[in-house]
Amino acid sequence: MSETTPPIQVAAPPPAAPRRPRRSAGRVALLVTGAVVAVLGFLTVAAGGALLWGNSQKDADGYLSTGTDRFHTKTYAIATDNLDVDTDGASDLVSHDLFGTVRVRVHSRDGKPVFVGIARSADVRRYLSGSAHTTVTDVDTSPFHVSYRTAGGGRPITPARQDIWDAKTSGDGTRTLTWDVKDGNWSVVVMNADGSANVDTGVSAAAELPWLTPAGWTAIGGGVLLLALAGGLVAAGTRPPRAERERSGLAPAAA
Repeated sequence: MSETTPPIQVAAPPPAAPRRPRRSAGRVALLVTGAVVAVLGFLTVAAGGALLWGNSQKDADGYLSTGTDRFHTKTYAIATDNLDVDTDGASDLVSHDLFGTVRVRVHSRDGKPVFVGIARSADVRRYLSGSAHTTVTDVDTSPFHVSYRTAGGGRPITPARQDIWDAKTSGDGTRTLTWDVKDGNWSVVVMNADGSANVDTGVSAAAELPWLTPAGWTAIGGGVLLLALAGGLVAAGTRPPRAERERSGLAPAAA
């Protein structure tokens, strides 16, 4: 009997590893957009938190205040430069709701009675025209430093005798002026009550800013919505294609 040669067994090649599907341009765009929206969401939430923190720094009277700093001059008056308030024609009520009440506290550092008033800038310029006075042009807060512009001239009329003031107060000790913000160009004037030279005062300014709380919560709410949108975009960008989900049993194959 002839011997039968056993068949040669050829090993089957190992199964090829499934190719990992490439991310389409659309998925990459979703991921990039999601990342950008997430950053915007975090920044918006942080801004809202900062507004709420600022509101928490208000004093017992509900004002956000500066410290008391020295403003002084050898002349007869200290005036702020033009304070431009523009609410685009809004009414006084809307303007007050937006900006709140401004408070200025002034005390004399040499014991003299003081005067503080606020008036239209044009009226202040006419009142101080021809009088020696100092205008505040810039204020740095850290460290505190005031830049002045000085004009020469004589002694002005006593400030209390003027009818230009929208709000004013004068007397001994610490004087507090409160003013409901209105449209227009305004200037704050600090003087000795008798109109004499060498004004040396400590001044603090404050504002209610009633919009801080609603703006803070609105920003936080908007930031949370942005973060939720970012999560949806990232989830859509990282979701496997339909074919891969069918192979892995995540979705039923079409009949």
